[in-house]
Amino acid sequence: MTLRTSRGNIKAVLFDLDGTLIDSAPDLGAAADKMRMDRGLSSLPDEAYRPMAGAGARGMLQVAFGMTPDAPDFAEMREEFFQNYEKSMTARTYVFAEVQALLEQISAAGCLWGVVTNKSKRFTEPLVAQLPLFSEASVVISGDTTPHAKPHPEPLLEAARRLGLTPADCIYVGDDERDIQAARAAGMFSVAACYGYLGAQADTGKWGADIEIKSPLELLQSLTTA
Repeated sequence: MTLRTSRGNIKAVLFDLDGTLIDSAPDLGAAADKMRMDRGLSSLPDEAYRPMAGAGARGMLQVAFGMTPDAPDFAEMREEFFQNYEKSMTARTYVFAEVQALLEQISAAGCLWGVVTNKSKRFTEPLVAQLPLFSEASVVISGDTTPHAKPHPEPLLEAARRLGLTPADCIYVGDDERDIQAARAAGMFSVAACYGYLGAQADTGKWGADIEIKSPLELLQSLTTA
């Protein structure tokens, strides 16, 4: 079986991490919610945090405290959030349904797969080490692997370089508009994962992705196979 897009054969499939391959919203929300409870505030439900999970610490602190990055104590609060998250980053995080089957079929088609995330190495490296699925990844690029994070194309270009491929050989799948912007800037076929966090205001039709998918395995159904 050969995986193809309208541009030709695919040699590698690259993915965003949070909201695309794994659901880390429960642990991200819990890290921020602990901060609330430590200050005598009431706990918020997981559903309050989920829409902003893709925005990381910025999103979680906004939900928990209405805090924005220009707040005087934002840096201090962010570090407290980071420390909470580090202590339990895989307590409730899980791989999305169909993801393991998707990756197995990608490998069976003779394609490589890897991860390009804006999550910093501080969290990416221990996280992927604790989830056995990622031992099969051919490349993992964190938000601070290169001088730029998405939507800059450099992380995707670095992934292609490490795989010994051209950007045109790769496709990139992500659940955030920045993912699609990065893929387009890198010259990769772009796929919007519409099953991820996708904040309430997301309009994926305006992102300019080459295709959209509503579940992981739909990716294979959307590609031309031979």
